[in-house]
Amino acid sequence: MGDLVNRGPQSLATLRFVRELGERAVVVLGNHDLHLLALAEGRVAARKDDTLDEVIAAPDRRVLLDWLRQRPMIHLEGSHVLVHAGLLPQWDVAQAGALAREVEGALRGPRHEAFLAELYGSRPDRWRDDLGGSDRLRVIVNAMTRLRFCTPEGVMEFETKGETTRAPEGYLPWFDVPGRKSAGSTIVCGHWSALGLRVTPDLLALDSGCVWGGRLSAIRLEDRRLVQVPCAEAGAARGRSAQPR
Repeated sequence: MGDLVNRGPQSLATLRFVRELGERAVVVLGNHDLHLLALAEGRVAARKDDTLDEVIAAPDRRVLLDWLRQRPMIHLEGSHVLVHAGLLPQWDVAQAGALAREVEGALRGPRHEAFLAELYGSRPDRWRDDLGGSDRLRVIVNAMTRLRFCTPEGVMEFETKGETTRAPEGYLPWFDVPGRKSAGSTIVCGHWSALGLRVTPDLLALDSGCVWGGRLSAIRLEDRRLVQVPCAEAGAARGRSAQPR
């Protein structure tokens, strides 16, 4: 579900391991993966809590980064949709897939450095069909890799990162918006560690806060068998006082 890197002390080992799995692993891009790509191209400054120096300095850095750059934004399989953060309420699954391909084309193309340079920012904060250029791609990326709360009209809010009870006035968790067009599919996502594990008929939210000392969660889609691994050591290493972005 994305964020292979920057969520613990072994980003390089994780990238190598998952890449070596080949077609046995399907990976979608998260905001931290995109941050690594932008950082490696010199398009953004490092953050104080980044854990990416080892990747940047690795002798196989180019192979790993090129592999990461080829990962999809979302993966559709049967009735399941794999995405890092979420989907805007006015997007059905078919439209979301088409929009994801627009971003993937820019990220994989010869001008991917320019795309990464224009990636950051929270505006526009809503989707319009007539958006174009970097604004259009930024909204798609922000929805699929950063979304937590939005209005019923799809206006996104990125400052609030806590539990659903902390939603700003007029905003809802994206998956609770009445009538969202993707509700007929089961969304499998991560990103929202403060939300914790949430399993409903149409939502499998699996980020259970391993990086903050919680658990690493996996679920078998066929029968929804849940497997969890405690991550107390990871939480201690990063500091319990830290807050997720």
